Amino acid sequence: MLENEKCVIVVDKSLPLGLIANTCAIMGISLGKKFPQIVGESIFDKNGNKHLGIIEFPVPILQAASDRIKFIRSKLYEEDFDDVVCVDFSDVAQGCKTYAEFIGRMKLTEAEKLEYLGLCICGDKKKINKLTGNLSLLR
Repeated sequence: MLENEKCVIVVDKSLPLGLIANTCAIMGISLGKKFPQIVGESIFDKNGNKHLGIIEFPVPILQAASDRIKFIRSKLYEEDFDDVVCVDFSDVAQGCKTYAEFIGRMKLTEAEKLEYLGLCICGDKKKINKLTGNLSLLR
């Protein structure tokens, strides 16, 4: 990622801790698939033990109410934000046991009906800040 880019995760602050962790993990895996180059090379400790590479830059985890997350997701469909990468995780995804079930259920779900547990958004720093600059860190 370049210095003018930013990546943040926004999660629904009302979720139980386990769902927050699960949401962030799933979106992080999807981010790594989209941008494999952001994961550093494997490294070795002093004893020669191998440690897989991790992301090379910070990804703050921000909190928001579910309606704010839905608003941010809707903005990301606008032309001004079409260069911003978004990984979303919805109630539909969370409720499925298989990817095939997820595909089938999403085909039947209108966009307005989706409730988002979280978003991972990456792109131009100014655009990301415009969408998330007033959100606080998850604590």
